[in-house]
Amino acid sequence: MSSELGTWLRQQREARGWPKAEMARRLVQAAREAGDNSVPSTAGMLHNIHRWERQDGVSERHKLHYCRALGIQPGQFGPRPEGYPDSGRTPGSAAAMAVSAAAGVPAPAQATDGIPGLPGPHLPASAAIAYGERQGPGLGYFAVEREVLMAAHDSSDHASEHEQHGIGEATLEQLRADLARLSSLSDTGAPLSAFLDMRRVRDRIYRLLDRPLWPGEQADLYFLLGCLHELMGLTANRLGYPDAAEELIRAGWAYANAIGHDSLRGMLRARLSYVMYWRGWYGESRDLAADGLRYASQGLVGANLHLEHARALARLGDPDAARREVGLAHAAQETGYSDDLIQIGGEEFALSRAAACSMAGGALAEVGDGREAAGELETAVSLYDAGPGPGEQHGIAGKALAGADLAVVRVRTGALDGAVAALEPVLILPAAQRVSTLTARLTRVRNELAAPVFRGSPQARDLGNQIEEFGREAVTAGLHSLSGPS
Repeated sequence: MSSELGTWLRQQREARGWPKAEMARRLVQAAREAGDNSVPSTAGMLHNIHRWERQDGVSERHKLHYCRALGIQPGQFGPRPEGYPDSGRTPGSAAAMAVSAAAGVPAPAQATDGIPGLPGPHLPASAAIAYGERQGPGLGYFAVEREVLMAAHDSSDHASEHEQHGIGEATLEQLRADLARLSSLSDTGAPLSAFLDMRRVRDRIYRLLDRPLWPGEQADLYFLLGCLHELMGLTANRLGYPDAAEELIRAGWAYANAIGHDSLRGMLRARLSYVMYWRGWYGESRDLAADGLRYASQGLVGANLHLEHARALARLGDPDAARREVGLAHAAQETGYSDDLIQIGGEEFALSRAAACSMAGGALAEVGDGREAAGELETAVSLYDAGPGPGEQHGIAGKALAGADLAVVRVRTGALDGAVAALEPVLILPAAQRVSTLTARLTRVRNELAAPVFRGSPQARDLGNQIEEFGREAVTAGLHSLSGPS
């Protein structure tokens, strides 16, 4: 039920024709003009206004911000008791008061309840509101007492606001469940719908960060945001937007870096290395993977980084280093090291054995080691066919990516029948699962089919036509920018 003050606040706002969002904006602006940078954002202030207009509870600090925003003196704040002089009168117009405050000229005000030394009716509004200022050495005893009490109340109110948990364990549990679901969805669902769902959860966390939080709660939310930005970046890249992917992954890095989470920093470096590789920026891909290994060199994140490093080194013409990194990747995956990324689940956070073999095969294919590459890729396909092992999850495009790389290796060795067989499960994927990294691999297959040895081959021509048709119906075909207008 609305309190008297809550009703008065609503009436003051409505008398000026301001919706709650405008009131929130003006309160934040008033606070910052007064040097108070600890107030929440406009969204957080809007939440406070909903509560204040229903239940009261406005702190002394926010009362002063209200006075500044409404263009009134502190003595005019709040409803007047029945029979009090001017109790039925609304303060002067907001425009007039605002002009007076901005110009520093005397602003009309009510009496100050007879307390000597308090801001009088002819004190400029800016001086009356900024209670931290002083009127001079002649300040009366009651004014000093009021100043000290207001400071004490302000500190108490602020501490009380920040003492309350902005989020409870139930909310954090739900957000963790959302992250696990989105990780799974990125592996098994359509990438565009998954991206939109990720953005919705991210925006919810943004709103929670506007509340007063314990440091541990903020760290939990930063961890979740880092993971979400990793998923969003990877999904944006799959949809064919590498620029957006880079920006999202770097945003995730900022959150991971703020909380010093090494595994998450390593994972984000691996993802950015992956994006750079498929952009053809192999030097940057190599450097990012090497930097990530400073944070995580063991376990599944370490294996992922070693494999990204191997792939980039192979393209840069260092086959020995690439082979060494593949060996280190397999060793890292066997260490049994665990972290809180693995607990999220999904192939994006818990690299499966099938995915590791697929990446290893892709890297070895780049160094021209066709036999070893084919062995890794065939193992990957068989592991995908067998289904995920304990604690593993296979992504939607995992088997298809391995099959496409295997087709490249087989075409290079002239085994066209083997390439066709490897691509059979790939070419029947629904359009929603035809992501950009898969179409990029198939482009490599088609380029290999242009070799002189296949000239005039009906089988090669037919396979090339199927790949072209596959690309036309891919999820990336016809999509526009996800970022919206700039």
